[in-house]
Amino acid sequence: MSVRTTIYVDGQWASSVRGSVIDVENPATGEIIARVPAGTSADVDAAVTAARRAFDSWSQTSYAERAEMLKGLGAALIARSKDMAATITAEMGCPITTSTRLQVSLPQMILSSYVDILEYFRFDEQVGNTLVTREPVGVVGAITPWNYPLHQIVCKLAPALAAGCTVVVKSSELAPTVAYELFDALHEVGFPAGVVNLVPGYGTEAGEALASHPGIDMVSFTGSRRAGVRVAELAAPNVTRVTLELGGKSANVILPDADLGTAVKAGVASAFLNGGQTCTAWTRMLVHADVYDEAVEHAAALSTRYAPGDPTQPDTRLGPLISATQRDRVRGLIRQAVDEGARIAAGGTAVPDGCDAGYFIAPTVLADVDPNSTVAQEEVFGPVLSVLRYTNEQQALDIANNSRYGLSGAVWSADEARALKFARRVRTGSVDINGGRYNPVAPFGGYKQSGVGRENGVEGLREYLEIKAIQR
Repeated sequence: MSVRTTIYVDGQWASSVRGSVIDVENPATGEIIARVPAGTSADVDAAVTAARRAFDSWSQTSYAERAEMLKGLGAALIARSKDMAATITAEMGCPITTSTRLQVSLPQMILSSYVDILEYFRFDEQVGNTLVTREPVGVVGAITPWNYPLHQIVCKLAPALAAGCTVVVKSSELAPTVAYELFDALHEVGFPAGVVNLVPGYGTEAGEALASHPGIDMVSFTGSRRAGVRVAELAAPNVTRVTLELGGKSANVILPDADLGTAVKAGVASAFLNGGQTCTAWTRMLVHADVYDEAVEHAAALSTRYAPGDPTQPDTRLGPLISATQRDRVRGLIRQAVDEGARIAAGGTAVPDGCDAGYFIAPTVLADVDPNSTVAQEEVFGPVLSVLRYTNEQQALDIANNSRYGLSGAVWSADEARALKFARRVRTGSVDINGGRYNPVAPFGGYKQSGVGRENGVEGLREYLEIKAIQR
C-alpha cells in the first residue's frame, strides 16, 4: 500500500492540519491500495497564503523562464510515464494501454503546446494610443476530477503557469495518488516555493474552502454540473472568476451518405473509451431510419470486443467504473431506460463473466431510445451507448441539439461540405467531422450547461490573463 501523509505547500511536503486520511480503492478489486491526507480548510488557507506570497515574483518572470520550467516538467513526466500509467490504472481502473497512450501522453502534449505558445503569443498589443497588455489573473484554485486525474490537472496547471499565475490544486479524493507523482516532478524541476501547491481532500471541505477563499482570484473546475453550480455559488460573493468544464451528452450523427461501418465502429469506441467515463463521449448515436437496424446490429456485435477485464492486462479494452456508487447508478439508468421503452441490444445490468470482484458493467447498447428519455438526456458516465432513429437531416439536427449540454459531438458524411454545414449548426463547443483527430492547441469547452470558458491552446491561456489598457 502507498501511504502519503503530507500535502505540498510553499515548496515542501508538510503535514496536514488534522491528520485524517482518505482510503484510495482499486476499483478492479475493491482493495485499498493507498492513503492520502484529507485536506482541511486550514490546509487550503496555508496553500493560498503561500501562493499569494509567491505570486509577485513568479508573475514577473520572463516568458522564456516559464517556458524552460514547463519544458523541464514535460521531460520529468516523460521519465515517469510508465509509473504514472500504472498508478492511474490502479487508482481509477483505466486499461493500461489507454493509460499509456492517452492518460499520460496527453498531458505531455499539453505542456509542449504551452512551451510553443509562449514563443509567439502577444501579451502586449498597441491599439491607437493605448497599450493593451495581458497580465496574470493571480492565484488560481484548480479543482480536478478523477476520470483523467493527471491530464485534467495539467490542462489547468500548464496555462496558469505560462500566464504567470500561482496555483493551488485540489485533486479528486477518488484518484489522488498520481497527483503526488506529478508534484514530485514539479518539486524536482525546481518551481519556486509557493508557485504550485497540492491539497487533496473531499469536495465538501477542501474543495468548498478553495472555491470560497477570498485570496483566490480564479477557480478552474472540471466535474459534474451539480458540483460546478456549487463552485460558482461559492465563488460569487468574492466575485471570483470561474471557468467550468462540466458534463456532456454528445451526439454522433451519421448522415445517410456516410460510411456506416466506419462511423459505427468509431462511435462505439468513443462511447466505451475509459469505461464511458469521458465527458466528450459520443453517447448518442443518431442513425437514419433506412439503416437503423443494421447500425444497431453492428454496434451490438462490436461491443463484444470490449469485454470487461483486468485493466492491468494489455489486451483489456474495458475496465471497471470508478466506484460501487457509480456502478449502481449506471445499472439504475439502464433499468430506467428499459422502463421508458428502450431495448437492450447488447449488455445490460448483469455482472459480466469473470468480474465478480470490482465495479464492472457490461458494454451496453440500447436501441429504440426516445430522444426525450432519461438515458438520452442524462450523462451516464458508464459504457452505455444509446442508438436513436431519425428520418431526415433537420430531425437529426433537432435531436442532436435536444440537450441541456453542449460539449462535443460528431458528424459523418461522404460530402465534407455537407458535414461542415451540419457541424456549424450543432450547438456544442467542438464537433469532429469524419473522425477528425484531437488537436491539443484547439480550444476545448462547452455551450449551455456544459460549462463556461475554454481550455487548451491560446484560448486556454487567455482564461488566466487579465487585460489592462494603458493610455499614452
